[in-house]
Amino acid sequence: MSHMNLETIDRAPIGPDGRRRRVLVAMSGGVDSSVAAALLVEQGYDVVGLTMQVWDYTSCDIEEGNGTCCSSTDVDDARAVADRLDFPFYVANCEATFKAAVIDPFINGYLEGKTPLPCVNCNTFVKFDHLITRMQALECDFLATGHYAKIEPGPDGRSMIVTSDDSWKDQTYFLFTIDPNVVPRLMFPIGHLNKAEVRAIAEDKGLLIARKKDSTGICFVGNQGYSQFIETHADRSRFIRGVVKRYPSGEVLSRHDGIHHFTYGQRKGLGVQTRGSTEKPLFVLRIDASSGDVWVGDEEHLFSRSVKIKDTRLLGSVVEGERLKVKIRYAHKGEYGVLKSIPDQPGEFEVEFDEPVRAVTPGQAAVFYREAQLVGGGWIQ
Repeated sequence: MSHMNLETIDRAPIGPDGRRRRVLVAMSGGVDSSVAAALLVEQGYDVVGLTMQVWDYTSCDIEEGNGTCCSSTDVDDARAVADRLDFPFYVANCEATFKAAVIDPFINGYLEGKTPLPCVNCNTFVKFDHLITRMQALECDFLATGHYAKIEPGPDGRSMIVTSDDSWKDQTYFLFTIDPNVVPRLMFPIGHLNKAEVRAIAEDKGLLIARKKDSTGICFVGNQGYSQFIETHADRSRFIRGVVKRYPSGEVLSRHDGIHHFTYGQRKGLGVQTRGSTEKPLFVLRIDASSGDVWVGDEEHLFSRSVKIKDTRLLGSVVEGERLKVKIRYAHKGEYGVLKSIPDQPGEFEVEFDEPVRAVTPGQAAVFYREAQLVGGGWIQ
């Protein structure tokens, strides 16, 4: 994508040559991407739909089309929307890529004592990487998705990603790894809407998916939970067993069957008997993959004033020592902090927060914003 430049591109449906501009719409079979496609058709774009089949849902306990993403039922739903709105539709089988780029790192992360963030890997290595290639092959001018995010011109005229108008649904946290050179070619048609408005549009246009249930959580895990998913799909010889220890005394409280059963900040399911109703609840403070030790302790020990991140991706320029708003997980409201690069460590930064933040979790991302602008992010060490 190096040939793409960063200037704001004219996004009118009709180009200077009188040709309708073509948009490839990534369709998951859900209401958001379906309405994104409908709005672009209404605005006069030449729309092409594409669904990526990424996971065989017969291998888990999720009912297809009921909170799934890109299952065979979802493919049928997306095709029905394309037929209703009368635009071409394609299906791409991405199961092998999805397994290598999303499922395997998810399993490996938990087995290493981290809490993975598979939606970012899906966006990075499956959705946008694959879709940009398809966009070029189909001679499309733009790529559109149903993400709750917006594209706006920045102060220098370059296209930038900004938060959606619906702060509750905003999904920019998952987009920090996007190649900045691709941003001028992206469209997020529903970024100015809230969920109720999106569903109302779907109803108005007679789309059968108008009341379809949203995909929630990790789309491929299902009701079995993360640890059960890992035990189903990973070699048991890789499980790291050990003990649960009390911080700071080091007292051994119990034994456990694998660190993949734990995540930072976890309170329930620790396998530890409390000593009475007056004892403070315990939380997971640290997971040591080398020894198998899981440290638990009082909630006060969950708070940190700083975080180190690696493999940082920037969508815009950042000034050394700049104070930005940082989210350390998707549902985090964000906390202001100062961003400092770590000398002789390319791509590594440290964020010093104004106020302590709770449960900074390895494997999650620290994503930073300048007001509404998505500036970049990195992986928490």
